[in-house]
Amino acid sequence: MQFLSTSEADFEKRFARIVNDRRESDKDVAGVVQSILARIKAEGDAALAELTRRYDGFDPEVDGWQIGRDVCEAAFHDLDPSLRAALETAAQRIRAYHAAQLPQNRDYTDDAGVRLGARWGAVEAAGLYVPGGRAAYPSSLLMNAIPAKVAGVGRLVVTTPTPKGEVNPLVLAAAHLAGVDEIWRVGGAQAVAALAYGTGNIAPVDVITGPGNAFVAEAKRQLYGVVGIDMVAGPSEILVISDAKSDPDWIAADLLSQAEHDPSSQSILITDDLPFARLVEDSVDVMCASLATHRTARSSWDEHGVIIVVNDLLAEAPALANRLAAEHVELAVDDPEALFAAIRHAGSVFLGRHTPEAVGDYVAGPNHVLPTGRRARFSSGLSVLDFMKRTSFIALDETALRAIGPAAVALADAEGLPAHAKSVQVRL
Repeated sequence: MQFLSTSEADFEKRFARIVNDRRESDKDVAGVVQSILARIKAEGDAALAELTRRYDGFDPEVDGWQIGRDVCEAAFHDLDPSLRAALETAAQRIRAYHAAQLPQNRDYTDDAGVRLGARWGAVEAAGLYVPGGRAAYPSSLLMNAIPAKVAGVGRLVVTTPTPKGEVNPLVLAAAHLAGVDEIWRVGGAQAVAALAYGTGNIAPVDVITGPGNAFVAEAKRQLYGVVGIDMVAGPSEILVISDAKSDPDWIAADLLSQAEHDPSSQSILITDDLPFARLVEDSVDVMCASLATHRTARSSWDEHGVIIVVNDLLAEAPALANRLAAEHVELAVDDPEALFAAIRHAGSVFLGRHTPEAVGDYVAGPNHVLPTGRRARFSSGLSVLDFMKRTSFIALDETALRAIGPAAVALADAEGLPAHAKSVQVRL
């Protein structure tokens, strides 16, 4: 864990190193993924089955390619009632928040008599990648599937690996609740390729979203353009800005909530009180030891954890936060609005001491699929717009064409495109 202070002479150098540290996987996966994509495109189901047998120890040709809707419904009803209620609460809140994101069509006539507008519509089919086995998260399925359904996607397809036949019933229950249409028991880069290109069994989709390992992320990156994607996600991040009035245990728990995701995750605390910073550091050590995920969390904190002490929280913390452009930013202070007003780059911001990031992961409503790796500088979290597209339209009558057509002719002539000019001139 790195301990920095803005009062130190070498602070800028050390902080710049943290900002520029990508923490992305150092595996050379691009070539492996490229060959897998080529195989799926050329060989379809045969390659998909062979790769599933090799990597997952599961033979879809023998044990079945799909998980039926009836199985998902049964998994939902078999849940413990309190867990089922929690899942329903999450789904209801996610659905309500994303329904409010639906864009409005436009249709109007301007002063020149030209009718203009735009019409929004959903893509026809979307594919969701859902990790399988130990890293199976029903919350991620809800966060990806519900916005797609709210957007109006007609066909919603999930691919999820089932290593050695293992299926997570909570994921199946979430799929039922979200209204997933198809679930295919395949994973990895080969599953992403199947969604993009289509195979004999799986029809292609228009957009692919969902988390995955380095191979899944690389497959999405390489296939962008063949299909739309949500984003290329990297390791999780949390930045907590807190004064000394916060409970050190609360802040330690918040930092560890992201550290336990992956050894490459990063947790950062910015505070204006050195004794408080030391208390949080001690609390992280004690709390981490008691976690079932302590090995992962400990590795993340030791390798990538950061505590930064500033002289003035309001004057210094927002500028540092904007440079970090973190996935999650918590503002654990009395007046979070003052800090929030100065923060321009963040995936999602959590205001006040009683707003832990983990609430946003599950039940708050906004999407937890957020930009990482400083990408919050130019991108946003997943929304219904990721499953929609906008088509503009134009309508002119003879009067409207006379009003603006000559300008189009002049510009076409200036660009050396006479047929463009002619197509307007013949109507004037």
